[in-house]
Amino acid sequence: MNGQQITNENTGIARTTRLISLKARDPVRSLSSSNFVTTEEHTEYLLLIDSRALDRECLSRSLRDYQPALNIISANSLEDWQNQHIQHDPAVILLMIGGKKITDADVGQAIAKLTEKFKSSPVVVGAESDELSQILKALEYGARGYIPTTVSIGVAAEAIGLAQAGGIFIPASSILAARHVISAVSNGMNCTDELFTPREAVVAEALLRGKANKIIAYEMKLCESTVKVHIRNIMKKLNATNRTEVAYKIRDFMH
Repeated sequence: MNGQQITNENTGIARTTRLISLKARDPVRSLSSSNFVTTEEHTEYLLLIDSRALDRECLSRSLRDYQPALNIISANSLEDWQNQHIQHDPAVILLMIGGKKITDADVGQAIAKLTEKFKSSPVVVGAESDELSQILKALEYGARGYIPTTVSIGVAAEAIGLAQAGGIFIPASSILAARHVISAVSNGMNCTDELFTPREAVVAEALLRGKANKIIAYEMKLCESTVKVHIRNIMKKLNATNRTEVAYKIRDFMH
């Protein structure tokens, strides 16, 4: 580990920046006992928690490339971080959950555990989903931000900075996608009336009741192929991948 002195042009004050020499077989800094990072070097740092090693290392490298001054300590779990015996709490925590849902018991418990343990360290959740219902659930558990994997590394870095500064980050795309639902609720209307065409609303209601395509086609006097087109349109509007998810999201919106 080499020290490099840099002088601030405005203040004339010299500060020391730590550069970490990496071996070829260690492309990304590890926190294993064989490569321990001392607490003196990281009095202020981002704790990146991700159980997926490759994703964790790629995100860590990308954040450093975007913001070289950012100190990052990565771990596969809270327990992994605790095993490093780092005395200083992180300035901010980024918990990556991948394709999991906030409503999954283990995810909700993990967020609640982190927010309880690190009361002065904001927790930001990163996930594949950009559903507004998932974002709001994360905030209920105490998260101070939600970063979907659809955003750029620059937006992710700024979101982390916002949370560290005391703000709350919610992706604008998720808010815009839910504008029809918000409008419907504020006007006391059924959200499906705002989201779907009249026929799509009927098909959506049938899906909510678990009806098969043939039954829906028979009751609506339509071809089954037409019903499938309506279902595809509904799935696209709800950003759903299957019938079960469509029913879940409609039920979630209506309550």
